[in-house]
Amino acid sequence: MNVSVVGGGSWGTAFSALLRDRGHEVTLVCRDAEQARTITATGHNPRYLQTIDLRGLHAMPLDGSPLDESELIVLAVPSRAFAEVAASLPGDAPVLILTKGLDPATGRRLSTRVTGRGVAVLSGPNMAEEVAEGLPSATVIASEDRALAEELQHAVNSMVFRVYVNDDLVGVELCAAAKNVIALAAGAVDGLGLGDNAKASLITRGLVEMARLGEACGAQPETFSGLAGMGDLIVTCFSGYGRNRRAGELIARGSTPEEAAAQIGQVVEGLTTAPVLRELSHRLGVELPITEGVCQVLGGQELRELVVNLMGREPTQE
Repeated sequence: MNVSVVGGGSWGTAFSALLRDRGHEVTLVCRDAEQARTITATGHNPRYLQTIDLRGLHAMPLDGSPLDESELIVLAVPSRAFAEVAASLPGDAPVLILTKGLDPATGRRLSTRVTGRGVAVLSGPNMAEEVAEGLPSATVIASEDRALAEELQHAVNSMVFRVYVNDDLVGVELCAAAKNVIALAAGAVDGLGLGDNAKASLITRGLVEMARLGEACGAQPETFSGLAGMGDLIVTCFSGYGRNRRAGELIARGSTPEEAAAQIGQVVEGLTTAPVLRELSHRLGVELPITEGVCQVLGGQELRELVVNLMGREPTQE
């Protein structure tokens, strides 16, 4: 296939290399023209995954890239830029979404911002650094168009990247967004040195929150115990590569959210998603105590006070 991957960050870069290795003709589309020129000249991304060999794929700036010639467009841009990029896409090629978040302006799922073409979402425990190194992983491609999901499954699946299909687009997208918020809290547990019991308890209750929200939105319960739910949540909360986990740790140790994001040097989607997710839960009347707590800390509440409040909630049935 002729594929354009829009977004020259870590995940866009790793996924471009993955597609190239599957024999596709790949163009990595970057917002920064200088970044695209450097990739073309050196075979390496000067900003992200700098040691990964990118020879054999094209790199072009967003302005002037041949998106209208693509058979598939992959979007790996930050959630805050997603709607604008999606609205500007030429042609009618299907879109595969790698971005994990919600539209900050409307609270809508990102797939709803893609109109007039087929759309699918890829999500799972897929740390870009490990995928780029060729380490084994599994993922889910979800779409309401079963034929499209299966076509993309065939195009992406390999011996190191196993792809499953899923028709629960709502559930997969909500998992992808909500797990980043829980990872911020898990990182805070690390930063405060509260131990493995506390972290495991928080992650488990975080999964309950995710499933509770999904149920209110019409998602399938089994999605939350699968790769897009539990699988991605586990790796995001424990991996040393996890930006959201790292941001939570830095905030727990005294950094502001802005300072944590600056130190990490990449987009921390949980910081954008947390207030959007809270607003969605309020509209639906769904209780998300961990998400509420994350938002309170991002708003300036003392973290240890929040821990006391969460632990002091009225005991209830699991």
